[in-house]
Amino acid sequence: MPREQKQVRELQEGSYVMMDDSPCKINAYSTAKPGKHGSAKARIEGKGVFDDRKRSLSQPVDAKVWVPIIQRKQGQVVSISGDDAQVMDLDTYETFTMRVPEDEDFTPDQNIEYLEYEGQRKVVG
Repeated sequence: MPREQKQVRELQEGSYVMMDDSPCKINAYSTAKPGKHGSAKARIEGKGVFDDRKRSLSQPVDAKVWVPIIQRKQGQVVSISGDDAQVMDLDTYETFTMRVPEDEDFTPDQNIEYLEYEGQRKVVG
């Protein structure tokens, strides 16, 4: 699996973190001061990259968490049929089918940018 470990204190808004075994983009990051009974805690709120579900995580700032390595790639739309688009990766020339987002309008020969992680793909708006 393409991922690495980082300490919670190294994370920041806009970066990615694994929550409930799903890659999430961090929307909010806040820390609480160390108290009488322990170390400083961090509260992380994120949104699933591929499923759009909101998730939260609370950990000590010196704890280690998994950070997914999500690749940003370029593709070209080959054809469109219904809600699916046939896309060709511009680096490997591999073709695959992906769902067209509701707010996007694809045309054949259009270049798009998408995220890929462990076989999951999503168009970047």
